[in-house]
Amino acid sequence: MRVQRINEVMTGDPNVTNEWELCFQWCLYVYDDGSNQNGYRFIWRRPDGSLQPARGQARIPSIWQAMELMEMAKSEGWGDHDADRE
Repeated sequence: MRVQRINEVMTGDPNVTNEWELCFQWCLYVYDDGSNQNGYRFIWRRPDGSLQPARGQARIPSIWQAMELMEMAKSEGWGDHDADRE
């Protein structure tokens, strides 16, 4: 499976690269059989800008931080997708 990021919001300043940042992403999941699905995910971005995949799991420090990222996505106009209904 491959994941293609379509949109992303993150904690902190995206121009500062010396911190780990929690990201919320709208993605296209492309499966080995050629099928695909859209969906959201949380993922950590390392200080060097690369992503830290963790077998589908990302530790989320607090519910308010998750909600803040989801509100940021909604404010940017992409946080209200429902992949199962689109």
